[in-house]
Amino acid sequence: MSRAAIIGGGLIGGGWAARFLLNGWDVAVFDPDPEAERKIAAVLENARRSLPALYDRALPEEGRLTFAATLAEAVAGADWVQESVSERLELKHRVYAQIAEAAPGTVIGSSTSGFRAADLASQGAPVVVVHPFNPVYLLPLVEIAGDPELCAKAEALVRSVGMAPLLLRKEIDAFIANRFQEAVWREALWMIRDGIATTAEVDDAIRLSFGLRWGQMGLFETYRIAGGETGYRHYLEQFGPSLAWPWSRLTDVPELDGALVDAICTQSDAQTGDRTTADLERLRDDNLVGMIRALRQSGSGAGGVVLEHEAQLGTGGMLHGLPVTAARQVPPGWADYNGHMNEAAYLEAGTWATDGLMQLIGADAGYVASGKSFFTVDTRIRYLAEMHVGERLAVTTQVLEGAGKKMRLFHRIFRADGTLSATIETLLLHTDLTTRRACPPEAQVARELDRLAAAHRDIPAEGAGLAVGQRAAPAKERDIA
Repeated sequence: MSRAAIIGGGLIGGGWAARFLLNGWDVAVFDPDPEAERKIAAVLENARRSLPALYDRALPEEGRLTFAATLAEAVAGADWVQESVSERLELKHRVYAQIAEAAPGTVIGSSTSGFRAADLASQGAPVVVVHPFNPVYLLPLVEIAGDPELCAKAEALVRSVGMAPLLLRKEIDAFIANRFQEAVWREALWMIRDGIATTAEVDDAIRLSFGLRWGQMGLFETYRIAGGETGYRHYLEQFGPSLAWPWSRLTDVPELDGALVDAICTQSDAQTGDRTTADLERLRDDNLVGMIRALRQSGSGAGGVVLEHEAQLGTGGMLHGLPVTAARQVPPGWADYNGHMNEAAYLEAGTWATDGLMQLIGADAGYVASGKSFFTVDTRIRYLAEMHVGERLAVTTQVLEGAGKKMRLFHRIFRADGTLSATIETLLLHTDLTTRRACPPEAQVARELDRLAAAHRDIPAEGAGLAVGQRAAPAKERDIA
């Protein structure tokens, strides 16, 4: 599948458009709002900066975005239709009828926050609940409910664009995650109404304590740890009776009267200060990228979803007769105070390229697990052209030497326009991880390394073999760069 139709271009619809586009889909958007193009452009600007920053491999080339004049034009030829209009059941039914007339049989995913699939599909349209979370382009969870066949299609779809499906075992209003959010929200409203806490204090209580724990372990594993060595059962026996105590007011709903609304808005204005909504969105996205990237290290939570999706992306074939061993977008964390890629980031890009070459020759994770690997012993970088946040880079790797215990590589980092940004020469020794001493590689790895060295022997490598500060003599580097 490669073409999506987005019906409704607000924050959620715009987030869906960004998620599809940045995963290589063509997207057609229909929204009668005259501001729809501007709003989606703002969402896309944030998404282009943040989503690729989660990955150490390049996402597919961005798809083509169009704005349709009619709903029928948007859904024509679509492989998937995602409805994200206002939460009014009668409006959704009217939209589904128009979609069914223009594109009979096309599956419709609904971004509804609370309607059951049975109610959405009550007039015969093939509708399945596909409920995301804002920002759709960063948060992976998607709650799915409805006809089992449609759910299976929705599950495969969201996995293909790097999201994590949660299939509801039973249909309930507001699904799973929104019910938790509403419970916490209701309790927070009581605290503000009763003068117990301000909006800032409520937010601090969440973001500085259990919010951090939940982000990587959720609720039940967090409480499992709380039981310590005595175990989960002891914890439940000890603290279970407190559930009967009147600690919370979750079953009561405070009236959102004028006084409570004024209190919330006044306190929130003071909490936010002079930061605009755009400022807060950028801050939110940068924080989410940092947290999710941290979770990649252990494969926990959202970090595990990114790793699973990244494994499907690959690195990108050949460029100028050499294998592309790393390809990605420059993330915000790679920029220095000058706004361009810093020295350490070039080294990191070279590190990923070395790993990519090792996979090509069979020295992959399984090989390392067997007790053998290559260790870096020397590296030299030449910085030739600036790179900035958001630019796509590709790294090619030339094997300069691959005999015996040595592997000498020459990485070239290219900008998307073909400019050579840096070269990295690195020398590695094959090592026995048990003895921590250099040794010859296994036969199959040695053969692949020798094959690449022979294939790359006649490719000029301007800048290789030089001392620091030594200028390379003009050669034919431009012929391959």
